[in-house]
Amino acid sequence: MIKVIIIGSGNVAQHLIAAFQKSQKEGTEIELIQVFSRKREALVHLLGSDQITSDYNQLLEADLYIIAVSDDAISTVSDQLPFKNRLVAHTSGSVPLDVLNDNNRKAVFYPLQTFTKNKAVDFRNIPICLESENATDFQLLKKVAQTISDSVFAINSHQRKALHVAAVFVNNFTNHLYQIGSEICQENQVPFDILKPLIQETAQKIMSLSPEEAQTGPAMRNDKKTIEAHELFLYDKNQATIYKILTQSIQDNGKKL
Repeated sequence: MIKVIIIGSGNVAQHLIAAFQKSQKEGTEIELIQVFSRKREALVHLLGSDQITSDYNQLLEADLYIIAVSDDAISTVSDQLPFKNRLVAHTSGSVPLDVLNDNNRKAVFYPLQTFTKNKAVDFRNIPICLESENATDFQLLKKVAQTISDSVFAINSHQRKALHVAAVFVNNFTNHLYQIGSEICQENQVPFDILKPLIQETAQKIMSLSPEEAQTGPAMRNDKKTIEAHELFLYDKNQATIYKILTQSIQDNGKKL
């Protein structure tokens, strides 16, 4: 059995715990033997108390330790691990491999997905990006990742940073645009639900088309009359600025093609 320990109790940690528990029930050779959490109560709904520790010195011996904490805390947590020459991975999309303490073998186990508390996800569809210092450790990481996901990739630190930036555009920024759309609807007594089929179709299109091929709208058509009407309608300066920047970006991109 490959023994795994998770360090952390936040969203990513809890989703990983659930994924590994499901994997164990399916009879894989991965065993989640322990979880470290400063707040034991955060995990009692997932694990028995005997599997949770809040003392670094009580960490068991494992084949892989996954640090699933906030980016700012990764280095501090890594420095507090009381052992040497064991495989330690963090789960961050933006933090480089070398932030981990030199006492242990360094790796990255990055699930590229947005995680929300109490919102279940199917890990089988989540890409897991792996990086390690040597081929032997990579093979172990790969074996662990493949027990919970069907999409496993070798991604170096530079590529992972690029992916993380791209993910901010397609996820965080897109969701903020949903928020702006929702505010415009609310201000004009229009149900936001009316837009949901459009949102679904837009996301679905890029499953078969490139984003360039899927682009539509007044900016793409250079429909100046509609664009000017929209800009006049948006009395909120922030919304108007975002509209102008995105319109210009779409038009500039169209000139490149």
